[in-house]
Amino acid sequence: MNVPLLDVRRQNLPLEEELSAAFRRVLHSGQFILGSEVEEFEAAAALVAGTRFAIGMTSGTDAILVALMALDIGPGDEVICPAFTFFATAGCIARLGARPVFIDSCAQCFNIDPAGIEAAITPRTRAIVPVHLYGQPADLQPILEIARRHSLAVVEDVAQAFGAEYRGQPAGSFGDFGTVSFFPTKNLGALGDAGLLVTNDAALAEKARLLRNHGAHPRYFHSMVGGNFRLDALQAALLAVKLPHLPEYTAARQRNFCAYNSALRETRAGEVVELVLPSVHPDRTHIANQYTLRVRRGSAWQWAEPPRDSLRRWLQDREIASEIYYPVPLHAQECFEKLGPFPPLPVAEALADEVISLPVFPEMTEEERNAVTVAITDFVHSAAQLPPGKRRQHPVREMS
Repeated sequence: MNVPLLDVRRQNLPLEEELSAAFRRVLHSGQFILGSEVEEFEAAAALVAGTRFAIGMTSGTDAILVALMALDIGPGDEVICPAFTFFATAGCIARLGARPVFIDSCAQCFNIDPAGIEAAITPRTRAIVPVHLYGQPADLQPILEIARRHSLAVVEDVAQAFGAEYRGQPAGSFGDFGTVSFFPTKNLGALGDAGLLVTNDAALAEKARLLRNHGAHPRYFHSMVGGNFRLDALQAALLAVKLPHLPEYTAARQRNFCAYNSALRETRAGEVVELVLPSVHPDRTHIANQYTLRVRRGSAWQWAEPPRDSLRRWLQDREIASEIYYPVPLHAQECFEKLGPFPPLPVAEALADEVISLPVFPEMTEEERNAVTVAITDFVHSAAQLPPGKRRQHPVREMS
């Protein structure tokens, strides 16, 4: 059975009439840059984010960049971030001439491990960027306490967790800034690139607005050097149609997440393959932007390649899509090699070898979800049943 990783058409086409009306409204208005569509979406998004201010951005990446620019991060500065996350987090730090300082991950939630932060702080450290990976917030309380003790800024990367909560408060509303992505694959996806910067600080919000428009106010009078980071009016109008549906999208993702955990609970451990199911900390909500397993070697695993890669091939043979978020931790990326040598980051390195993300999009059917769980269960059972003498051969070739 063909199971896609994501099918944006299933979410967008039921809204075709409303999305088309929004397009026509923008078309007839002639207001394509900023304007009322952007302002109205910003106001609605700020309510979801639990912040006083929301500033529409060209992308989640540019939201991180502008946040760091507004905090005057630049050459010679150091910014702490996780080693295991999407490239944009560290890439934006490096683009400003600052040095990303990589911290290991929590083995349970995959987010930055607060226990490793304080030892990495130097006189050059200016900020911490925790990423709320896969849809579950990082453990913010110790991070915020460390930041206060050392007078550091905190920029929450909420690209994958818009609408998630930490101790009853929306992710992104704790730090100096929160940065959001509306890339089409996110839990609230635009019909192109789009992002958001949120904050409770009026001065920072005003600075971010200047920076997204070449630092100009009024027009042609530039108090600082910014860039073109403006959210398109059309994307704002389209996102405004989808924003009221975010709770139902999230609830459907969470149902799929829980159904996977329930179905795979009995097959998660074995002599050959061990599945480590994703967990949700009791003080947080997980909006399930991804459903990510760790696939670990059991004591009897004897093949050269990681079992995660064998499982992915097994799924591919059955036309079931999956993805690796992320196969190379940031400290191992070629572009950051010159920043080393790095301290040991064993969890981040293990995650890169072990994680696999399964389809969890809101519109997937129960039949599709069952096909995924049956395929994974068959993989685990088939690997365990191979005779010891055959276990040195590639498991997927043996089991297919």
